Amino acid sequence: MDLQLRGKRALVTGSTAGIGLATAAALVREGASVVINGRTSRRVEEAIQTIQGLGESGQVSGVAADLSTAEGVAQLIGLVPDADILINNMGIFEPKPFEEIPDADWFRFFETNVMSGVRLSRHYLLGMKSRGWGRIVFVSSESAIQIPAEMIHYGMTKTAQLAIARGVAETTIGTGVTVNSVLPGPTESEGVGTFVADLAKQQGVDRKVVEAEFFKTARPTSLIQRFGTVEEVANMIVFVSSPLASATNGAALRVDGGVIRAIA
Repeated sequence: MDLQLRGKRALVTGSTAGIGLATAAALVREGASVVINGRTSRRVEEAIQTIQGLGESGQVSGVAADLSTAEGVAQLIGLVPDADILINNMGIFEPKPFEEIPDADWFRFFETNVMSGVRLSRHYLLGMKSRGWGRIVFVSSESAIQIPAEMIHYGMTKTAQLAIARGVAETTIGTGVTVNSVLPGPTESEGVGTFVADLAKQQGVDRKVVEAEFFKTARPTSLIQRFGTVEEVANMIVFVSSPLASATNGAALRVDGGVIRAIA
């Protein structure tokens, strides 16, 4: 299927690994011109080389900037002043008991996971509206709906993303711009893979044992009973970023393996 993305300009934040990298690669595959983003030049360059090595048709470039700060966002905007597609993917997570989460962590998570997308969307939305076309996607999580007891501060930021995306979508009536959220479930990203591998090593068991135990105890409602792949999530993100998804606006789209027990 041709998603009609050839020639579109896309910025994918937090795209040196995991869902972000898979999304950037898929956009390039569809012929888009994609800007990779990460915190360090080394990681950005490695991601660019990875995508270029796939031999896809679109173009890829990169900007190293820490988007958890207003200064980092301003740096990125200065180098990439315009975009047709903005994927707010950059984010952090960290399991920690509620009683042990200090104020500094709450603010750090909010600045990183929420304000990065707010600042970028505020800037790029103006150009999208003036051109009469654009796509903004917030990569949220099933944790936005089912707040995980082991990382409440993370869940809070993911819920905030849903509220922001829906609110911004309300401002796009008749503009040709859409704003949506994508809610991955437990996904085999770089961070999750490392976490599972470390836990398996600590317990002296195979990682498959840890994965099975995770879905038995932490996510028993999963219908697929496995981690999703980054490519499975990227497929949804790229579709909703395309002209073919023009009637989808203000939506929260789940790629959660059925973890959320709801019919809507």
